Amino acid sequence: MTQQQTDGDGAVVVIGGTAGLGRDLAEYYAERGRRVVITGRSQERADKIAAEIGGNTSGIGLDLTKVEEIAPALAPIGPVQYLVFTAFFRDRNTAKDFNIANARDLATIKIVGYTEVVHALYDRLLPTGSILLYGGGLKDRPQVGTLTVSTTNAAVMGLTRALAVELAPIRVNAIHPGMVADSPFWTNQPAEVREAIRSRTPTKRFTTMRDVTTAAVFLLEHPAINGVNLDVNGGASLT
Repeated sequence: MTQQQTDGDGAVVVIGGTAGLGRDLAEYYAERGRRVVITGRSQERADKIAAEIGGNTSGIGLDLTKVEEIAPALAPIGPVQYLVFTAFFRDRNTAKDFNIANARDLATIKIVGYTEVVHALYDRLLPTGSILLYGGGLKDRPQVGTLTVSTTNAAVMGLTRALAVELAPIRVNAIHPGMVADSPFWTNQPAEVREAIRSRTPTKRFTTMRDVTTAAVFLLEHPAINGVNLDVNGGASLT
């Protein structure tokens, strides 16, 4: 980390920024004139979405399950102010019918892959910058079929705290959304499922992608917030 670099020098890098919450955050910063780098599993898709986002946005093909390929793929990136991890996939897994390949891929993405990205970019992370990891509410409310998702989201909490200690003075936080009503996954869920969650939520309103994005911006930019795991769910975890 080079002390002569300043806030304005670094890019916003969104690992997994081609869809959903990652794309929404990338669009937020692109609209504000920031240099944004998004990654997707293929270069073609990353380039396509970067062009759609517009502004000073570029794309990199990156598969976090192929850990040895991470550092070479990230070589073109210069100084980084904000590094964000939203990449994941929805693995439905149980102990009874355990899919080893899916479990391995998800654990690799969320733990080994995320950490290797930090390792690969270590010398390019600005000391005044920050890192944000996306987990999820299933860390607290596991359901049948969410065995590996719930477990890896819980692991994000530990990884956040460990990185905050190791990388100081760089700040590291995590955000854990619950149901995000207008996200690609939740818009396709039955209305009665969505309504059941909304009705038990103390705020009695749906959480939106922009709700999550503005909370993410707060965690990224607030200079006194560090080592925090923030739930963004309208208080649904209370009921």
